[in-house]
Amino acid sequence: MKGLCIVGTGSSVPRQAVTNSDMARRVDTSDEWIVSRTGIRERRFAGEGEDLTALACAAARRAMEAAGVGPEQVGLCVMATVTPDKLTPAQSCLVHRELGLAEDCPAFDLSAGCTGFLYAMETVAALLPRMERPYALVIGGEILTRIVDMEDRNTCILFGDGAGAVVVRSADAPWYCALHTRGDGEILWAEGPGREPPHLRMDGQGVFRFALETVPRAAQTLLDRAGMSADQVDWFLPHQANHRIVDGIARRLKVPLERFYENMDRYGNTSAASIPIALDEMVRGGMLREGQWVMCLGFGAGLTWAGLLFQWGPQKEDK
Repeated sequence: MKGLCIVGTGSSVPRQAVTNSDMARRVDTSDEWIVSRTGIRERRFAGEGEDLTALACAAARRAMEAAGVGPEQVGLCVMATVTPDKLTPAQSCLVHRELGLAEDCPAFDLSAGCTGFLYAMETVAALLPRMERPYALVIGGEILTRIVDMEDRNTCILFGDGAGAVVVRSADAPWYCALHTRGDGEILWAEGPGREPPHLRMDGQGVFRFALETVPRAAQTLLDRAGMSADQVDWFLPHQANHRIVDGIARRLKVPLERFYENMDRYGNTSAASIPIALDEMVRGGMLREGQWVMCLGFGAGLTWAGLLFQWGPQKEDK
């Protein structure tokens, strides 16, 4: 089975931690209100000199160092984001330059909202066997504070900035992925260039219902394809949007919440960065062991949702 093996992870978040008490000084809210409804206690906001290029490159360098891979070995670079530093060139091209990747290493951005990292992983799984070099960089990164209305208490409390990255290679490995789209610009959206301000808008209840309808179904699709039950999955790694959503997904799958990794209490919703940041934390915390099954679950603007089921650890390389 053609798939990917993750050989290195990395992440980077801004220096400034913004607590719920800090947010309560901006808008009419409270720590108790935010925690009870979202599970979020703080988030990171990019400050002066902290652009997405810097965050993405820091995450990528940490992933490359963990993998023992140099820029000359990277044959593909894909960046999932909805908040690039520039409209053009692509964010991936700015990262490509800073990392010193080779000219025959293609780089492009992928926009699928909070599901972007999983879309990027499946895209790389398809493309990497055709590349000239053995490794790929997959990065998810956002500076959502660029598009969040800091006077809208329904959204500004939810989002934070950061980047996560993985280095992967093609492998004969268990790899099951399900990507889905339901075109809808009325539940979660931000206006495009020329329409000021380009603030992120969200129907919170609509997102909640959408996630609980689609994500458990995507998880079951993966289990059916793999011939597995939910009990056989060691770790579920969901998009870090809201603890109540994660709890609802766990209940619908009849899986103990303890097997769902969560870190939104410290970072909030970082969109395309949330899954790779959490994965890097799990790796560096020694939580993943060879042979364990991991299911990543994402959902977001588009509307898009996706699932990825794979086995952790070194796999047989393609020849």
